[in-house]
Amino acid sequence: MSEKDILRVRHVMKTEFDVVDGLDTVEEALNTMHHKETKCIIVRKRHDDDEYGIVMISDIAHQVLAKDRAPDRVNIYEVMSKPVITIHPDMDIRYASRLFTRFGLSRAPVVNSNRDVIGIISLTDMVFKGMLQL
Repeated sequence: MSEKDILRVRHVMKTEFDVVDGLDTVEEALNTMHHKETKCIIVRKRHDDDEYGIVMISDIAHQVLAKDRAPDRVNIYEVMSKPVITIHPDMDIRYASRLFTRFGLSRAPVVNSNRDVIGIISLTDMVFKGMLQL
């Protein structure tokens, strides 16, 4: 396969996603969520040496809804995963897919060299967008 045939994460990632603070409540985060198709929310770093967090919709379902907890009384930091495995935008989607499989991921933030989140990549994106472009 030549260099031009390589499909990279940047080609299939979603570039619109939601970012919240860890101190926000689950209710606040859900009410401000504009990109529901990503099925996750990125949690901001508190300072330069901190790491990003992520909350999947499934985390909210399992840890808030199923346990009958009030979403206005549960903070995002209580249900988030942190630190998260991040993906570089220039990674070949075949390697990203292997990484997802190895660690049981369904989606991950895409982080550039400056450590800024620039997108979200999911297995669905890699399969449906990636396989159709190969």
